[in-house]
Amino acid sequence: MRWAVVLAGGVGSRFWPLSTAARPKQLLPLAGARPLVVESVARLAGVVPPERVLLVTSLALQRAIQDALPDVPRTNVLAEPFAASTAPALAWATARASGSDASATVLSVHADWTVGDPAAFRSAAGAALDLAEREGAIVTVGARATRPEIGYGYIVPGEPVGGNARKILRFVEKPSAAEAARLIASGALWNTGMFAWTAARFFEEIARHTPELASALPALESGDVEAFYRAAKPVSVDVGLFERTKAGAVVPGDFGWDDVGSWAALPRVRAADGAGNVAVGAVHAVDATGCVVWSEDGPTVLDGVADLVVVRARGIVLVTTRERAPHLKELLARLPPEVAGDGTPGAEGR
Repeated sequence: MRWAVVLAGGVGSRFWPLSTAARPKQLLPLAGARPLVVESVARLAGVVPPERVLLVTSLALQRAIQDALPDVPRTNVLAEPFAASTAPALAWATARASGSDASATVLSVHADWTVGDPAAFRSAAGAALDLAEREGAIVTVGARATRPEIGYGYIVPGEPVGGNARKILRFVEKPSAAEAARLIASGALWNTGMFAWTAARFFEEIARHTPELASALPALESGDVEAFYRAAKPVSVDVGLFERTKAGAVVPGDFGWDDVGSWAALPRVRAADGAGNVAVGAVHAVDATGCVVWSEDGPTVLDGVADLVVVRARGIVLVTTRERAPHLKELLARLPPEVAGDGTPGAEGR
């Protein structure tokens, strides 16, 4: 029986002032008419049915995510007692899946991605699940890298393990632009954070390689989630498991994956006008080029400017450049709390 886990915590502070702790990135329609989390669950159709989709989020976001996804059972939206990174979240969700079926296979995705080719996404997801079931591998899906993106992690594939899957030779996290270009030229893939494993193999590998969680597993097995979280040490599944296991494998995929990390990413996932502007809301761009504009509170006019990000939301106007937009977290840390509000780093549930 196949299950999917959608990680849906966090506030997405790089989309301030639109994003807040109550309405974070995954609940925003950044790439189209529907919130990212709704799109994330919808593209799983044909891989995993809604009744076997689990979402892990914060207590503050649980109700909003339940309301956004009426086809997913409300009890499938799991609220963490407190933030502890991705490995504890995935351990809890995998335990929930295996509690229904000891032979469960789990696919893990994030709620705040965009995907240009859903059919190719489903094909890659199916291949990852097949490999996990057939070989007992701990699988990650690597996306074809299309540019030397310094904000992403990279996977260097190793020896073949069947089909087009390969062992994981090593991970490289957030390289320089020059190093990223070299990695791409050598065949490295973007680390998407899409994973697959059988529940049984996952817990075997956690017990063997992840001491941050291993001693806490008895509490999880007994159903005491809060005790499990208190005993576990925060660690990502990438660091806590994939960088340590010998059972790791990577399946390549080419499905237009983007993690939409900042306002500067919107031109990659939304249509631009003839001058390269991406505009949402009541926007009037006159002799403006290459701008990203989001206006929720009324008309916004741009005249004779280039490469700006302008966001008008919640009574706040942000004006920055596309180059500086990925650094909004640093900006928020320097703003007065009454301006930054609940977008301040640390306000998120994960």
